Amino acid sequence: MAIKPLSDRVLVLPNPAEEKTAGGLYIPDTAKEKPLVGKVVAAGPGTSEIEMEVKEGDTVMYGKYAGTEINYDGVDYLVMKQSDIIAVVE
Repeated sequence: MAIKPLSDRVLVLPNPAEEKTAGGLYIPDTAKEKPLVGKVVAAGPGTSEIEMEVKEGDTVMYGKYAGTEINYDGVDYLVMKQSDIIAVVE
């Protein structure tokens, strides 16, 4: 990966949004909800005050408005502080 987050920042690949409901109805793009779960692609080294608790490969849950969206090589990622992560999903 050519992107290396600095400090206590984390690069997350969000899970894709749901395409259809449990009943089989297709959801239009305008009604899709932003996913709140993703996979950590890269993590910074942390700081002297903040130890990194997440690592590459972790599946994490984050807040609805967390992070900054970036597009790299045609793929959408989120860059966020570790404190924006709510939980690690196991």
